[in-house]
Order: sequence, then C-alpha cells, then structure tokens
Amino acid sequence: MVVECKGLILADNIRIADSFTTRFKGLMGKKSLGDGEGLLLINCPSIHCFFMKMPIDAVYLSKDMTVLGIETLPPWRIGHHIKNTAHVLELAAGTSLMTVGSTLQFSNSSSAPINMGGMSDAGVKQ
Repeated sequence: MVVECKGLILADNIRIADSFTTRFKGLMGKKSLGDGEGLLLINCPSIHCFFMKMPIDAVYLSKDMTVLGIETLPPWRIGHHIKNTAHVLELAAGTSLMTVGSTLQFSNSSSAPINMGGMSDAGVKQ
C-alpha cells in the first residue's frame, strides 16, 4: 500500500495490521525498516515499542486520516496518548515528512479496494 500527503509519496510499502494478533506483533523482532516501509495499525489509538530493536516515527491519525500528532519513539517506550487517535502509522525514525493537520491518503498500486479492517473509506484513494 502507498501513503501520500499533498501529492507526495511518503511510503510505498505499508502493511496493514487490522487484527489483535497483527497489531500486537506489529514491528516486534524487525531489526530495521527498509526505504518506504511501514505499518498502519487500524483501530489502535496507542502504541508501545517493547521488544523492538529500532526507533520509529509514530504518526497518530484520526478516523478520517488527519495527522493528530507525530513523535519519534526509541525501543522500550510507550507512545503518548493523543486525543481522538483512531489509527497509528509506524515509519522508520526520521522519515515522517508530514505535519500535524495534514490528511493522508492510502492507495493500492493495483487500484484494488483496500481492506481497512472495518474502517470507513475515509482517506482511501481508489
């Protein structure tokens, strides 16, 4: 999946975590994130970096994919609680080029519908 902000591609290899198991596992055990790689945690208002081996940028998103907050978290830390967060996008540390208030769009390179785990189609470009 691809994520864009104001026409700029921010990442082009985003995986979706939309179940308890995939959200719980998250990025644990990964040594690094490749260029353009990330994880979108659906229906997940907060995160932790326990058992992680790398720092990440956490992008806190509303239901309509508006950026509510951004922070860089080192391993073994708990992210801030940001009011109205519905989803969290995890990217490699230092790569979140968006600003608070921006709206992100997610699309699939094949233009196929994206399963957002029961989430509305807000923010999804098809």
